[in-house]
Amino acid sequence: MPKIPVMQAVVEVLKSEGIDTVFGCPGAAILPLYKAMEQDGSIEHLIVRHEEGATHMADGWSRTTGNVGVAIGTSGPAGTNMITGLYTAQADSVPILCITGQAAVSKLHQEAFQAVDIVAIAAPVTKWAVQVKEAAQMPWIFREAFRIARSGRPGPVLIDLPIDVQKQEIEWDSTIDEPLPVPKSVPSEARVDRALEMLLAAERPLLLAGGGVILGEASADLLDLAEFLQIPIQATLMGKGAIDEDHPLYAGMTGIQTSQRYGNASFLESDLVLALGARFGDRHTGDLATYRGDRKFIHVDVEPTQIGKVFGPDLGIVADTKLFLQALLEKAKARGPRAAGEWVDRCQELKRTLLRREDFDTVPVKAPRVFKEINEFYGPDTYFVTAIGLYQIWSGQHQKAHKPRHYQVCGQAGPLGWEIPAAIGVKKARPDAEVVGIVGDYSFQFLVEELAVGAQYDVPFVLIMLNNEYLGLIRMAEDHGGYDMKYEVDIHYDTSGSDNVKIMEAYGCSGIRVADPSEIRTSLEWARKEADRTSRPVLVEIMIEREGNTANGTSIAAMKEFEPLP
Repeated sequence: MPKIPVMQAVVEVLKSEGIDTVFGCPGAAILPLYKAMEQDGSIEHLIVRHEEGATHMADGWSRTTGNVGVAIGTSGPAGTNMITGLYTAQADSVPILCITGQAAVSKLHQEAFQAVDIVAIAAPVTKWAVQVKEAAQMPWIFREAFRIARSGRPGPVLIDLPIDVQKQEIEWDSTIDEPLPVPKSVPSEARVDRALEMLLAAERPLLLAGGGVILGEASADLLDLAEFLQIPIQATLMGKGAIDEDHPLYAGMTGIQTSQRYGNASFLESDLVLALGARFGDRHTGDLATYRGDRKFIHVDVEPTQIGKVFGPDLGIVADTKLFLQALLEKAKARGPRAAGEWVDRCQELKRTLLRREDFDTVPVKAPRVFKEINEFYGPDTYFVTAIGLYQIWSGQHQKAHKPRHYQVCGQAGPLGWEIPAAIGVKKARPDAEVVGIVGDYSFQFLVEELAVGAQYDVPFVLIMLNNEYLGLIRMAEDHGGYDMKYEVDIHYDTSGSDNVKIMEAYGCSGIRVADPSEIRTSLEWARKEADRTSRPVLVEIMIEREGNTANGTSIAAMKEFEPLP
């Protein structure tokens, strides 16, 4: 077997795992890997301006492709800068691989320059963090990293590479090597039988699509089951897009923030919920006593420890969501179809009548009007990304999603600044697709430097900014959450704060500011053409009312509405 540089073997492993694009920043302690990538030439590398940006780009790429995204950094602060991205990926079950350089093994105990125990630091926010000290282990550790990232509940891994280990040679033959198999959790037949019995016995059942439906590529299977049994489907925030929101069986989103009125109403009337790949996050459930009520719950999840974590379901099933849905449908077909009945009609009635108003024509612009325009302008194939704040909550409440993996949000961790790098990752994964980021004025500036990546590598996408010149969500929490203050949340200065159009221009990009709702449609048309013309990021900055609030509450039965209802 021939001897080759160990990092050449690593590059061969990356390619065979389906990696054609990576995001990173070279440094002295990771240069052997960069040399191997340069010599190979078949993996595209985008140089980021901050290692956190690299992790979010890998995250967006992974959410779009379903494969493991890869971010690379050198030693010391490169790895610590990646922690937020690792946490974000862990929280949302996104498989990414972070590769860090490290000081030589002999220097690790001597406080050498940029030598930090990144494995210990990353351990709480990864599925696996490992340092390679034996070169011969390198290809196998990378194979195992990909297997771990993909298996069970997907998530992030980190591999730390001492510089001296990277420089060694090993015996390796890529022609007889391949990815490690990823096993799928097969559902217990007895539990599938029980789940079907409970579904058929219920008068007002709901199917709840969590993020696990999208991660498990089970959206089509979910719809097949719902249509055969005529059971309405709801989605969690992470499951948004698992079903087309215009489908007659879509029954909305339940929650105390990113919720739809008809979603909360239909949930409260339900008597059984079959939750698929859902975490029962606190901003979905709100007050648990109200959420649970007298209804029964079946919880299906690929990760055993998720079942019973928030509350004990009436039936727990450990299984891959796709395999479970296929097994359930097979058994259901053996019994015959189920008539739609009054429950489907009731959910459709709620969907028609319990809406929130969007047709505001006032100046300054009201945020719901922005999403009315977005829904009307963009087609179902558009990819959207959004992060955390009032703008994201408005998006969840008003924006329609139609296809899996097309609506992406950093749900549990909610790091500000996620949108720009995530949009770059999505666009690199789907170069021919239209990509749009919904962003707030504060989040925009957290990783604004990654605009340079979009400009340098001709990565066009549109950013739609809702600018209220506030830390809007925190202002609302201070103002209406019992604190009776607006302390250190106002970022207005001069005429209208930062000139975000000029910021775009400073990076070689372009932008436009909108202050009247009648201008939104034409600005979106301009942005689409401008992105096509320049092949660079484009901003549509919409000045919204400064103290607009999103509907919210602590219980799904007691939401506070700030705007007049239709």
